Order: sequence, then C-alpha cells, then structure tokens
Amino acid sequence: MAKILVVGGSLGGLFAANILLRQGHDVTLLEKAIGSLDGRGAGIVTHDALATALRAAGIAVDDTLGVLVNKRVTLGANGQSLGEMELPQVLTSWSRLYYMLKENFPSERYLQGKTVTTVNQDVDMVHVNCEDGTQYNAELLIASDGIRSSVRAQVAPDIQPEYAGYIAWRGVCDEACLSAYTLDTLFNRFGFCLPNGEQMLGYPVAGSGNDTRPGKRRYNFVWYRPASEHGELVSLLTDDEGHYYPTGIPPFKVSSKHIAKMRQKAQEILAPQYAEILEKTASPFLQAIYDVRSEQIVFGRIALMGDAAFVGRPHVGMGVTKAGDEAIVIAKYISELGATPQALKAYENERLKLGQQVVARAQYLGRYMQAQGSKGASNSENMKRNADTVMAETAIDISELLAQGKAVPESTH
Repeated sequence: MAKILVVGGSLGGLFAANILLRQGHDVTLLEKAIGSLDGRGAGIVTHDALATALRAAGIAVDDTLGVLVNKRVTLGANGQSLGEMELPQVLTSWSRLYYMLKENFPSERYLQGKTVTTVNQDVDMVHVNCEDGTQYNAELLIASDGIRSSVRAQVAPDIQPEYAGYIAWRGVCDEACLSAYTLDTLFNRFGFCLPNGEQMLGYPVAGSGNDTRPGKRRYNFVWYRPASEHGELVSLLTDDEGHYYPTGIPPFKVSSKHIAKMRQKAQEILAPQYAEILEKTASPFLQAIYDVRSEQIVFGRIALMGDAAFVGRPHVGMGVTKAGDEAIVIAKYISELGATPQALKAYENERLKLGQQVVARAQYLGRYMQAQGSKGASNSENMKRNADTVMAETAIDISELLAQGKAVPESTH
C-alpha cells in the first residue's frame, strides 16, 4: 500500500488519516501544535453524512455522540417566542469528535511539533521539510491544516482568507448555572435571537467529560456581530497587554474590557435568556469570520481538503461534515486509482464545485443575517419573517441541495 502524509491534526486531518489507515496505507500525520488540541472548538451540528464519515473512520456512532434536540425557537428581545419549528438534530462538540478520532489513530503516527516549512514534489514523490529539521517523503500529501494552511500558501499563494465584515463571540455555559426560566424556555432547544444586523444562536452540548446527563450539559452559543476590519477588529484581536494577533486571538487572551462590553451589549439587545448565558460563561472567546474559496484544490500529488480548501461561514453548520465527506472521496479514488495524481484529480472533479457551493451558501446566509434591519415592513413583521427563514435555513442538511446545485436560492443569484 501507499505511503501518505496528512498535514493537520484537527478533525479533517484525523478523518483522512483514520480512513486511509483503515484501507491499509502507511499514514503519517504531521501537526504543528504540541499537546492536545482539545478545547479549541465549541459546538458542532451533526448530519447523517457526519455519522457516515465517523463510521468510515472506524468510530462507533451511538447515543453518546451528542445531545438530541427536537425543536428550534427564536426569541425576541423580551424573551418571548417569535416562532418555533420542529427539527430533530443531534448536537455534539468539537472536543467530543476530536477525542473519538484522536483515540482511534495510533499515537506513534500522530507527530506533533511539525511545522511544515517547504513542500516539493517530483514525478514519484512529495518531499516535506519541517521547522525542526525533520524531512518526510510520501507518494501523496493531503493538506488539512486549516484556514491559514502552510501547504496552501506554497502551492496556491493567491488563495487568501477574505474577512466577512463581522466576528463571532463564542463559548459554553454550564447548565447547572442557569436559572429555571432559561432552562424552561431555551436550554433544550436550538435557539435564535435576531437583533438588527446581528444574530445569536445556541444549543445544548455535552458537558465536562462528554457528560450528556440533564444537569451536566452545557449551552453552546455563537453571537455574530459586525466589526470594521481596520478599527474594531484590530482592537478585538489585541489583548490586555497590547499584543495584536492578526490571524486570531487565543481564547484566554481576549481582553477583559471587550468581554465586559460584550456582556453589557447583550443585556441591552438580546433576549434575557441569552444575556444570562453570556454573563455566566466563564471564558467567552471570539473569532473573526472569513471566507476561503479555492479555484483549484489539487496540485499534482498534493490535495487540499477541509478549511485548507474552503471555509464557509459557520451559518451553514457543516464544516466538519464537509471535511468528512472529502476524506471519504479522497480514499475512494485512491482505492480505485492508486496513490496517484489521477486519484487526487478525480477527487477535485467531484468536490471542487461542491466546496464552492458551500462557501456561496454561507455568504448568502451571512448577507441575510446582516440585512435584519431591512426597510419595507415594521420591525415586528421583519423579525417574524426572518425568524421563520433563519430557523429553516441555518445549520441544516443541504446534501440534496448541493447535489442539485441549488445550495443558494435562485432568487439571490
């Protein structure tokens, strides 16, 4: 079987590494970070395709995957419901998936502290050099090293993340901390709140130790807020000591003054249930929202996948599912065509336009979020209509829409 390198030890890379190893290939995974990546993410919306990818990676899927939620609700600023809809979904966490995939992959093949500096290839092999002086050779390289992919920077330097104009405050709050009012009206639902030009959403996930028992869970939230690129964003990415992190501020470095301001704004414009959740979340963090859209994802014996290839804004709720799908397709064509450039080209032919559709749908959902305050109707009418549409379109299974080329409604083209 083939010798294959996977660069990037997060979920996408672990999907690819596990699936290819199960096919009998000699797989080595290179991760630049040292130590566990656990805790870097928050909530994940699952779809049927995600369960399929987990099984392909050798993971048993059962009730411990996450928390089942049957209903969605949108809350107004007064905390009252603006609309509800039935939509059963299992909500899990990044940490849960990471643990399952990481524990399933041999530790001796998961190499840390491996920052890739150069990537070259010839007719037969890919050659990788790392910052620590180590070198690796393989027949194929699968790059799943994130939005700031070092591999993509070498093979496709023109593909750059583009800032979307807003950020997301994120975090998880322990169920045990919340009032009976919030528990009764929000906690067991996939919830939304829609201030003008903004969007809050959240849902329950497992608590510490992946505990899904009532009383032990957490509520995961994402609050999208506009932020100008050269003013507000720079300030938000600067810590209390004045250090600026242009590619993303570490969670525990977020300035206390920004957290305090965020919580105060929540009290003013969000439903009281969400204001309580934000007040009681110990360590909220933030991320700038970017788009990454590739016109090419295969370069000879090198393939990009996951966030290295495409980044759709989180409204779509399928970034991890997309990475799992891509890992399955890569493995399928390697099985059929061998560890060859032809196999990777077949992967590109199947996944390139699908990835572009995901980015386009995410942009559509983001534009809609930013148009909450549109004119032409009273605020209450706008909010009700938006509540119904947002609940029906956010973080749903769009596999059939992708297959039909209809990820974005035709009226918006």
